[in-house]
Amino acid sequence: MSRRKPVLKLVKILPTCPRSGTHGVLEITSNRLVSGWLSEAAIPQLCFSFRMSVQTIRNVFSVETGYRLSDDQIVNHFPNHYELTRKDLMVKNIKRYRKELEKEGSPLAEKDESGKYLYLDFVPITYMLPADYNLFVEEFRKSPSSTWIMKPCGKAQGKGIFLINKLSQIKKWSRDSKTSSFMTQSTKEAYVISLYINNPLLIGGRKFDLRLYVLVSTYRPLRCYMYKLGFCRFCTVKYTPSTSELDNMFVHLTNVAIQKHGVSASFPLSLRKWTDFMGFFVFLFAGGVGWPVMNNDKHCFECYGYDIIIDDKLKPWLIEVNASPSLTSSTANDRILKYNLINDTLNIAVPNGEIPDCKWNKSPPKEVLGNYEIL
Repeated sequence: MSRRKPVLKLVKILPTCPRSGTHGVLEITSNRLVSGWLSEAAIPQLCFSFRMSVQTIRNVFSVETGYRLSDDQIVNHFPNHYELTRKDLMVKNIKRYRKELEKEGSPLAEKDESGKYLYLDFVPITYMLPADYNLFVEEFRKSPSSTWIMKPCGKAQGKGIFLINKLSQIKKWSRDSKTSSFMTQSTKEAYVISLYINNPLLIGGRKFDLRLYVLVSTYRPLRCYMYKLGFCRFCTVKYTPSTSELDNMFVHLTNVAIQKHGVSASFPLSLRKWTDFMGFFVFLFAGGVGWPVMNNDKHCFECYGYDIIIDDKLKPWLIEVNASPSLTSSTANDRILKYNLINDTLNIAVPNGEIPDCKWNKSPPKEVLGNYEIL
């Protein structure tokens, strides 16, 4: 029996900053050494971070810490990235954007005869719980046979997600909604509840979603890039809308963290044929929803992971936006995709592999964009 190769933590050290004497380091995991990457060793203080955690970002930009980034330090998140990547705030900002466009009389806010947006209907109907419980009940009663999906606002990798089709299944949110104490409500875990897309496009009878990568190098002015390559994530069990399978997450959730317990599968995907359509979709979100609320900082860039579901009428639905999309790989194709994604992102964030400089105008020449396309 052959022994499984150990997982290595590999790093790539960028040039030393002449002023601060610090290094930039990229970090990935692999079961083998990769050309240009080194096995992890004692690394000096960083001037560049591609995988800084959201908690560290919070500390870096906190007034209390008194820390200030120098000109040769750049990081991979904007200060308030959560405005787009936390589930409840994403929905809140989308609703705000819709109202603003309606108030302006913008053609983007045009609706059809049934009252649905023609161009802004790209997320499922969603409410925040417990705050919007009464509004949710009103919507639920319009179509009591519908299925809804509950997600905790502050968790990832499919944790805490469940499906419901009866009001009795979320009684505790009903009690919370009637609590007048702000302190009591604020300490409860917040959830979003969304109308479940029960008619997903299937391949081989299985549900899947698309993972797209979007890079924003600056919000003012907005410079947004979409990666031409992505991948599909498949459920391991054939899809059925049957209520008897509502608790079977292998049927409903494509998260790798969930499906790894089954015979999971993911396949690389070329978006070249969809570039114009998906580009409009992505730019509408980054530019319309994100631009007004994001705190731009010259030390920041961000590579987002967009999760999209296509229904059986070929309509795309934005499910969520990830601030820290996984860069680990499970297959050879996945590994190639992630390595190229990292390198192409670096060519935009740190041009020519030089020392990071936040004063750079962040306008790389077209020939170094790799698989990125500017929107």
